[in-house]
Amino acid sequence: MNKIVNREQLSANVVKLEVEAPLIARSRKAGHFVIIKSGEKGERIPLTIAGADVEKGTITLVIQAVGHSSRKICALNEGDFITDLVGPLGQATHVGKAGTVVCAGGGVGVAPLLPIVEAFHKAGNRVIVVLAARSKELIILEEQMRSQSAEVVIMTDDGSYGAKGLVTDGVESVILREKVDLCVTIGPAVMMKFVAALTKRYGIPTVASLNTIMVDGTGMCGACRVTVGGKTKFVCIDGPEFDAHQVDFDEMMMRLKAYN
Repeated sequence: MNKIVNREQLSANVVKLEVEAPLIARSRKAGHFVIIKSGEKGERIPLTIAGADVEKGTITLVIQAVGHSSRKICALNEGDFITDLVGPLGQATHVGKAGTVVCAGGGVGVAPLLPIVEAFHKAGNRVIVVLAARSKELIILEEQMRSQSAEVVIMTDDGSYGAKGLVTDGVESVILREKVDLCVTIGPAVMMKFVAALTKRYGIPTVASLNTIMVDGTGMCGACRVTVGGKTKFVCIDGPEFDAHQVDFDEMMMRLKAYN
């Protein structure tokens, strides 16, 4: 069992948990994820690690209350325990000296984007972050992003904060004013689909971190399979990051509706 040492409400339905997991804290890299479970009969939920403190032996997880299981985890308080936590899983983000990197996040996808932003910034890249949400109160981790990037562009659907428009509007505004060498995008599947379509038009290499349905997280169940470049890949062991221009997002979105 893993103890929750800190809990922060980021928005109405999004909670940040700092959890004791010293072995994972020491070995995790940007892009890695864990699978957690609350209660012996709880549902297994994959969450990308949003941060880690090696000295404290903790990792940071950000979770959105959507269904019964995620609401149960979001209701946990400081001092409570997560029943099971396994990781780090998946492939780490390939981080190198790329140049100007645009990192585009939507909704709760901003959380797993943070360690990637930090890693590219530390590697000496010029990092520009585009954060998007429906309204101002749903923008999360803005200050953390500002501390690890050259600029943060904020887009809201209703114009209540930053500029009014979609994440693609923010990304394109950067592309039109300067040379972009790489784009990384994390968020809802439909958002990543349109970011990929935009950057493909401009010939900008793009990486998408996929959020498919996942059960075991070790490549055995096949629930997370996606088609990338015409080949079947498993998000849990081959990903979660793939060449966004090669991902069949329409198929992925169809599979995400499996439990609707």
